[in-house]
Amino acid sequence: MRKYRADLHTHTVLSPCGDLEMSPVNIVQKASERGIDILGITDHNSTLHAPLIKELAAKEGIMVLMGAEVTTKEEVHCLCFFEDEVKLSEFQKYLDQHLPKIPNDENKFGYQVVVNEKEEIVDEVECLLISGLSQSIEEIERKVHDLEGLFIPAHINKMMNSIISQLGFLPADLNVDALELSHHITKEEFLKKNKYLSKYNFITSSDAHYIENIGNTWTNFFMEELSFCEVRKALRSEKGRKVEIEK
Repeated sequence: MRKYRADLHTHTVLSPCGDLEMSPVNIVQKASERGIDILGITDHNSTLHAPLIKELAAKEGIMVLMGAEVTTKEEVHCLCFFEDEVKLSEFQKYLDQHLPKIPNDENKFGYQVVVNEKEEIVDEVECLLISGLSQSIEEIERKVHDLEGLFIPAHINKMMNSIISQLGFLPADLNVDALELSHHITKEEFLKKNKYLSKYNFITSSDAHYIENIGNTWTNFFMEELSFCEVRKALRSEKGRKVEIEK
């Protein structure tokens, strides 16, 4: 097994809270500098920047997991990833269908722009992307897995927008591929207060909104090769694959 360094929670300039320097080119450059092998692109409720970043990152030998950080009806943040652009496009249609049509206020929330490899603006999303979808966490999880994707509740230790802060617990029947912790707590510290979650695999990520944060926090994936199938196996601890949080 080879060890791969993964940062699976990265926002771009498309997220209203993402810094204007978070362009596809800059993100890939910084990920390469930080030795990241697997990069997750997770803008709020949008997948539009993921395909371009995947294309650019491939030239640097970096695998990109294309997806989004989805906000559920309960205001829970969840990382959702898909293997190819066909499934990603289908999920984008789902997001567009269920995102409330609330206009973005650029002065209050920030810009929501799509840029190309030359950092030229090619599109702008009008609806506020940080709104909660009209879908429950169970409905979103089922949609992700219907598309053979990966579903990971985000920063579950946080006091806002985490499954524990919003629901109070992780439902036993929710089909998750892993759980994400922020860098503010260790897995050991978290499990002291949440022993019932010991059976799950955990990752940690940077949740980068600024260039300098990319790759500051990562998870080690032990796999045979860089592929979506291998990532899935590692998250599930299948056939010797595994994930370990860097201490």
